[in-house]
Amino acid sequence: MDGEQAYVGEILVRHGIVDRDKLAELTSTAEERGLQIADVLVRTGAAEEEDVIKALADEMGMPFEAKLDQDIPETLLEEVPIGFARQHHLLPLREESGQVVVAVADPLDPFSLDDLRARLGRPVVPVASTSEAIDDLINRVYERKDAADLGDKEEEEADELEDLLDATDEAPVIRFVNNLFYTAQQERASDIHVEPTDDNVVVRYRIDGRLVQRKTAPKGALQSIVARIKIEAGLNIAEKRLPQDGRITKKIRGKVVDVRVSTIPTAKGERVVMRLLDKANIQLDLMDLGFARRELNIWSQLVERPNGILLVTGPTGSGKTTTLYGSLNRINTPDQNILTAEDPVEYELRGIGQLQVHAKIGLTFAAALRSFLRQDPDVIMVGEIRDHETAELAIQASLTGHLVLSTLHTNDAPGAITRLVDMKVQPFQISSTVLGVLAQRLVRRLCPVCRQPYTATMEDLIELGLETDHLTETLSDLRKAAATTVLGKSEPPPPAPAAPTETESGGMPTFYKPVGCEACNHTGYKGRLGIFELMLVDDAVRRAILDGSDAKTIQKVARGQGMRVLREDGARQVIAGVTSVEEVLAATQAIDIDTEGEAAE
Repeated sequence: MDGEQAYVGEILVRHGIVDRDKLAELTSTAEERGLQIADVLVRTGAAEEEDVIKALADEMGMPFEAKLDQDIPETLLEEVPIGFARQHHLLPLREESGQVVVAVADPLDPFSLDDLRARLGRPVVPVASTSEAIDDLINRVYERKDAADLGDKEEEEADELEDLLDATDEAPVIRFVNNLFYTAQQERASDIHVEPTDDNVVVRYRIDGRLVQRKTAPKGALQSIVARIKIEAGLNIAEKRLPQDGRITKKIRGKVVDVRVSTIPTAKGERVVMRLLDKANIQLDLMDLGFARRELNIWSQLVERPNGILLVTGPTGSGKTTTLYGSLNRINTPDQNILTAEDPVEYELRGIGQLQVHAKIGLTFAAALRSFLRQDPDVIMVGEIRDHETAELAIQASLTGHLVLSTLHTNDAPGAITRLVDMKVQPFQISSTVLGVLAQRLVRRLCPVCRQPYTATMEDLIELGLETDHLTETLSDLRKAAATTVLGKSEPPPPAPAAPTETESGGMPTFYKPVGCEACNHTGYKGRLGIFELMLVDDAVRRAILDGSDAKTIQKVARGQGMRVLREDGARQVIAGVTSVEEVLAATQAIDIDTEGEAAE
């Protein structure tokens, strides 16, 4: 082991991958963990896997292929089982002059090539590539093969939780279902839709909030696919007439992913939707959500208050739960007793008591909140305020010294006040307990690799609802806010454009638009972030509430106190260079209210 590590270390030093001064430390770490030096470099982020593989391949006189040809002959796949390919991180690519060209992830491993040579019965020629590229290609090519081979055999459930990359089961239906999860994790999908049609089975993924079709399977394979998913989710495979709900835990590339499974019967067969909850990817820091610095500071101060009510509003899928989790994470300390009532519990938070409501047995949000008050809590999170009873209990909890966080389904922040009034909550109760209301939407983030700058037009500014009568002042304020956009560990936005001069593009700001590249799967977008409308219930807003004002009047008062409405905050994100005009318009078109209302009035 020592000699092998020294040999690899010398190669990496010669190719400039690692300094000789750090070599002893890396060798020691590798010995302690039972790993190769190359693995330690990649896992700690000290070097890119591609650079390491290139160096090792160059030393062995082996060519390197970053992009692997996916058009692999069916006969080669028949000769090399998927379990063998995964175990050795290699894959035959093509035949040339009686030899088989093979992609390998470890140029220094001759034994795997010897095994493959014996299996194929003919010479092999290795080319190097990254393990990620090879693993991805293994799943893609065998998936195509499986789609044609799917049968109606029922398969037994695996007893142990094993990584999908280590799975060696050769049953086509099992490999096909495993590939559903693998592809979803690779493409950052939040949901998998398995939908029967007249001709086949269509698989769609929800990526960054958009559904895209990625796979198909023969119509005859539907029963096998659904049965396999039901077995993994612990559902009744014989029941095909009623909806069912279950849960699966999967391990994909070393990450544990919880999968919520829902099946419903349709005229064309059972339809399955699976929600993937990747615990490693949830953003539990408010700094990762896309706030401007001012709003982040205000909200952070509000969640540290000892009592009161904080509301997050928006439609389903607008990121409300993520914001609430980030808020709880900020105040989750050993001296705080935090309890949550959720429907369902999406992520388990360490140190927090989480309860899942169950209306069928009488465990509603109101019932949970009533029980929480006997548990000596400091902070309570209620998944949603749906009725007068829950609203009344939340108010009583805040008045007796508790901080209550919850959500409402309203289009904007001022609408939360009128919604509570509709629930028969008195204005004086609202004004004395509600500290702030945060409305939000999610917009797709421009790919930082391929986004393209352009000079904004007056039509762009009008569509974003900016006040054209005070355009210079409005743009100046938004530039200042854009320059303070907080993106946490994400890549920073491009610098906000400087204040325009009279000769610079007519004084118009620089916006960015999507293009599409390999890094973003040619969509132009990668990931999502929030746009926010934070209404602080200060003295002016409080007086408007006590006067029984409608949402439009409350909005006008709040804007006078510095609140940006959703579309204006979207303009801030556009100027910051992290999203596009089209994304903001799509996210806010249904709530285009009164950004020009003052001029109209």
